[in-house]
Amino acid sequence: MATLLRKIGLIRLHDRDTEDPKHHQGSLKGTKGNQKNNNTKHCNTSNSESNILSTPEIKTKKSEQSSKDKPSGKDKQGKDIKEKQQVGGGKATSTSLPLAPHRQHCTQVRTRRLMKELQEIRRLGDNFITVELADDNLFDWNVKLHQVDKDSALWQDMKETNTEYILLNVSFPDNFPFSPPFMRVLSPRLENGYVLDGGAICMELLTPRGWSSAYTVEAVMRQFAASLVKGQGRICRKAGKSKKAFSRKEAEATFKSLVKTHEKYGWVSPPVSDG
Repeated sequence: MATLLRKIGLIRLHDRDTEDPKHHQGSLKGTKGNQKNNNTKHCNTSNSESNILSTPEIKTKKSEQSSKDKPSGKDKQGKDIKEKQQVGGGKATSTSLPLAPHRQHCTQVRTRRLMKELQEIRRLGDNFITVELADDNLFDWNVKLHQVDKDSALWQDMKETNTEYILLNVSFPDNFPFSPPFMRVLSPRLENGYVLDGGAICMELLTPRGWSSAYTVEAVMRQFAASLVKGQGRICRKAGKSKKAFSRKEAEATFKSLVKTHEKYGWVSPPVSDG
């Protein structure tokens, strides 16, 4: 038995020694290659998985960058407005204050001022002037001038013709008292005395250049009475011409013309003391 077991062991050792070493190396290489392939496949799959996971992240990052680079709709509108302002010379239309409240404020100022002046005129004790509202319009006055210098030829004409007063119309613009009123003579028809066609009155203080918001209607009427005497004003007694009434359109046209003339050559305003 011992000899048989020894023989069997020797045979097995001989088989191991007689095996082809190349075949053994090939099997080893095959196993190693399989391991490498498995490893490469694993790496490739991991890379592909990382690529699959990274592509949407890259897209989201790109979209976020593009959204940052692109201005929003409000930014576009703001840029368009700025560009338009630059093209237009940098002039921006400021409409923060609407026109209606501004006009309302001007109307309130004008109303308060005229109501105050009416009260002051009614308190006058010398009966120098009286005021009546034209068609109950606070901004359109008919003013009666009852007195001029009693040593003047005009006062003598008033006595001889039984003319109790010189009637004038005074209309106040929207921005009164910061702009002058428009004043003209209605009756009687006067000659000279700085009264021109249509009843227009040549006085610098009735122009925007000579006007001051401190002037009252009473002060303007006293200046007018002085200018009538200074300019040797008389009541027209010529047949036909004396009955012709003054017109507003003619007065406005004459006033615009005389303003242009006097702005070119200067003004002559008589002092109140000359009246």
